[in-house]
Amino acid sequence: MRTQVIVLNGGSSSGKSGIARCLQAELSEPWLSLGVDTFVAALPAAMQASDAGIEFADDGAVTVGEEFRILEAAWIEGVAAMARAGARVIVDEVFLGGARSQGRWRRALEGVPVLWVGVRCEAGVAAGRETARGDRITGMAAKQADLVHQGVRYDVEVDTARHEALACARTIAAHVE
Repeated sequence: MRTQVIVLNGGSSSGKSGIARCLQAELSEPWLSLGVDTFVAALPAAMQASDAGIEFADDGAVTVGEEFRILEAAWIEGVAAMARAGARVIVDEVFLGGARSQGRWRRALEGVPVLWVGVRCEAGVAAGRETARGDRITGMAAKQADLVHQGVRYDVEVDTARHEALACARTIAAHVE
């Protein structure tokens, strides 16, 4: 079956967005790139600092509430609907709940051909990128580096601490049907 969705899962500053851009350039057909950052940016400002929405602690921890989960479910279903309507989609995601997070996506994408990709990056390397970016809370990258992969099953994994985004994209592209 022809791959319709590529889900890139990795911690903050692991290199998912760079890989997504490279995949768009490498793959022969047009692919949309949608990320969790797009979803979070679309939330009302009041939800970006509330118990019901999403909170970013000073130490880099991220917690989400019930209203966030409701909107996240709608977002995931919307991405799945785009794929079912014929769009090929690259999803740039952070599975804060590990296997539970992947399960939400698996349920929404049931029947859609998906390539599950683990984007790994050593915590120290990701933390260095986080500092260089300057737009993330210090500590988020280190906290998420291993957490997001717990219990998650992948079709392919790449390591951005050892390989550039383009090389990772080419590895992934070789698995796209």
